[in-house]
Amino acid sequence: MKKQRITHEKRTVELMIRLYCRKKEKNTALCPDCEELLRYAHARLDHCPFGEKKSSCKKCTVHCYKPAMRERMRQVMRFSGPRMLLYAPWETIRHLLDL
Repeated sequence: MKKQRITHEKRTVELMIRLYCRKKEKNTALCPDCEELLRYAHARLDHCPFGEKKSSCKKCTVHCYKPAMRERMRQVMRFSGPRMLLYAPWETIRHLLDL
């Protein structure tokens, strides 16, 4: 179960970062900053203390992101969140329902 939950979260965050980099920053491939954020997010998910019982990071009581990275991820999610419904509708619905 943990593996599926973490894998799903990784896929969702990657979609959001790639969408942000492509549409907001107008890059054809991930820029170094977005690549760094993606690696950081995946590392944080790999080391989540809640494992299979993990809720969304926004609802979490333990904030494992450094403040600067947390702000960058907030910007990515604010931009990508509404657009995900167009570019990845099933992922968006699954993420919103927190399945």
